Amino acid sequence: MPPENAKTPAGELPPLELLRSFEAAARRLSFTLAAGELHLTQSAVSRQIQQLEASLGVLLFERRHRALALTEAGGVLQRAVTDSLERLRDATARVRASAAPRQVSITTTPGFASLWLIPKLARFTGTHPQVDVRVSATLDVLDLDVSRLDLAVRFVPIGRGVGPALFEESVIPLCAPQVAASLRELSDFSKLTLLTIEYPDHSEAPTTDWEPWLKVMGLEDLRMKSTLRFSQYADAVAAAVAGQGVVIGRLPLLRELVRDGRLVAPLGEGAASHRGYFIETSRRAAGNRDAQDFAQWLRDEAEAAQRA
Repeated sequence: MPPENAKTPAGELPPLELLRSFEAAARRLSFTLAAGELHLTQSAVSRQIQQLEASLGVLLFERRHRALALTEAGGVLQRAVTDSLERLRDATARVRASAAPRQVSITTTPGFASLWLIPKLARFTGTHPQVDVRVSATLDVLDLDVSRLDLAVRFVPIGRGVGPALFEESVIPLCAPQVAASLRELSDFSKLTLLTIEYPDHSEAPTTDWEPWLKVMGLEDLRMKSTLRFSQYADAVAAAVAGQGVVIGRLPLLRELVRDGRLVAPLGEGAASHRGYFIETSRRAAGNRDAQDFAQWLRDEAEAAQRA
């Protein structure tokens, strides 16, 4: 029996490291295996168990030849320690989860990000100040689960849309007011500079985005004076605002620029492009309440913009 003068005073708990070593040794019924699990030496675990037994005033293990067995007291303590450690692990996990940064990650096209999402984003962060929003603006179609993303806003043909639709797109030529003043008839378009996108694989003609409108207007053979090509749609739009030519306006992405008068539509109504923006969610978003709130906020913003 361990010496009485080494006992822990009544009501005082033994040190946690002794209880952890005891739990591992009791579960494995081996000081050697417990030592490997705890990254200690076998002699260190043996000394800790002896220290614990001394502090309690009872033996916890029967030392048999190359074997251990719990005493009755050891069995009582094992059940209590195992339950207590599990409760501590659960509570620690919950505390860590509540303290972890709240984040929503979204991927979308650079045009949608810069022209539609970012100008509105302060309204979401204003009502969700504790949520970090990560925007991956790229023309690459990222796998949401592999890239650990919550949401995507995909710009695709209507028939290929996955998830809730934000809005369908219509297209119409837009230019700065001073450029529009020089247009008297359709043929005047041939005197202007075409502002368009350079597709990475060069698979699309410069007027691809224009085709729905050209078809509606009967101008499939229209040729412009010159062409400026950009890698990003937002840059082509900026050039149009600066009066450098005419860009095919994607609505509703450019609705604010039209409403503010920085761009005007000199020739009639738009044409449906038969493409639209759709919200796709990943599996991980199902466990992220903030991601679900963000997806709903996107839908609310789209509906509010359409009403306006």
